Order: sequence, then structure tokens, then C-alpha cells
Amino acid sequence: MTTIDDNERREMILLGTATSVGVPVIGCDCDVCKSSNAKNHRTRTGVFVQAPEGNILIDTPPELRMQLIREQIDIVHGVVYTHSHADHLFGLDDLRLFGYRLDRPIPLYCEELVEEQIRMAYSYAFEPPKFNDHHFATPKLELRRITLSAFDLLGQRIQPIRLMHGKLPILGFRINDVAFCTDVSVIPDESWPLLENLDVLIIDALRERPHPTHLSVGEAIDVIQRVKPKRAYLTHISHSLEYEATNAQLPDSIELAYDGLRIPL
Repeated sequence: MTTIDDNERREMILLGTATSVGVPVIGCDCDVCKSSNAKNHRTRTGVFVQAPEGNILIDTPPELRMQLIREQIDIVHGVVYTHSHADHLFGLDDLRLFGYRLDRPIPLYCEELVEEQIRMAYSYAFEPPKFNDHHFATPKLELRRITLSAFDLLGQRIQPIRLMHGKLPILGFRINDVAFCTDVSVIPDESWPLLENLDVLIIDALRERPHPTHLSVGEAIDVIQRVKPKRAYLTHISHSLEYEATNAQLPDSIELAYDGLRIPL
């Protein structure tokens, strides 16, 4: 297992920062989708966390394989899930390689509804094979239920944060003084104290116009101004937000996130 020396700088890496369809959007010829600026090229949302005793993912987006190769991440030891929508879940089979290399199941930390949907979508990982598959064909996965209580994973304390994604209850996560809150439209009253005294807040901001299940840019700014982190990044971004033009209009200490952004822990 990879370990990090106490004096070594640990990082969170934003693997992807796009909304569910990614950017460029298939079949779209808008200026952002055609942009040559790499920070306008966004894969689906996921996060890599260097823990003291190994590597953690937040969500497994569909481009996970390409994201890990891009960031030269060669092993994953555990995953925590915000929710089970396709853009946050359907790279899960890419974990198969890590269970094979480690010769043990990869733990997946999630709420009950997410577990139910993982078991349904990836039934082949949890049921006896119907055919004589070779041993590499089935992912080695272990589901572990989490609540709103803080828990330890690979030497890292993780605090779940209840968020609402439209009518769907989902999770954000606070890791040290960094909070990751994607796919949020409402922050319940009981969750605000968990966002106090942050160095960095990473928060959903889909587009300028309001949306029923995501914060708009203006709504995200309102959250940031209430929470008052030292720095904030907007994520889960649609193709309506051009990187340079949007940043030029944002308040100081707030900017659009981008794929590959590194945040000290």
C-alpha cells in the first residue's frame, strides 16, 4: 500500500469538472466546445485524494481510465460516492484492475440507495458467474455503508455532508479544510456548520441560468459569500461557461475549476 510521509505535501486532484454530458458536447459547435483552450475541455466529475495510507477516489466517472492515465495515478485503494447518477458511477469497472493488483476487494463507501443501484448496475460483480469466466473478469468490490458521521479511510478523516440534488439526497465530503460539494441545489440547514472555516470550497455551478437540480453561478457565489472560504472553485460546469470569460467576471478568490486542478490538503 502506498503511504505518504507526514511531511510530504498531499493533494486533491480534480479529475473531471464537467456536467453529465461532458465538454465538448457531442454534436455541438459552440465556441466553448470548439475551444483550443484545454481548460474548456471537461470530463465528467470525479476527485482523487492522496490519503496518508493510500489513494481515494470520490466517484467513478465514465472517463475514469483516461483521467487516471492523464494524472499518472497507478493504484486506487478505496472509493467514496456522492450519489449514483451515471456520470458519477459508470467508470466503476475500471477498478477491476486495482482489485486484481492488490489481490483484495476495493472498498466502496456509500449510502443505502447508492449501494442498491451499484448492486443492480454491476450485478456481475456480486453474483456467482453464470459461465466459466476467468478470474480477472469479475471486479473485486466490497460495499461499505456510510452515514452522516465522520469516518476514517486509509488514515484520512472524512466528514460526509448532506446536500440536496433537486429532490435527491446526496453527499458532499469535507477532507481536512477542503470541502467538495458537487451536484447540489440546496444545502440543508444542518449542513452549513460543516462548511465553516474552510481553506477551499469546491461547489457546483452548472451555468448562469437557474436549474432545478444544480446551483447556478450566482447561487454558488451566494453560498461562497456565506461560507467565506479562503478560496472557492466552481465545478460540474456546462459548455455555456467559457473558462477565461467567466473567470474575468467572478469575484476575487473564486474561479472555475478545470480538469487536473491540484489542491493542497
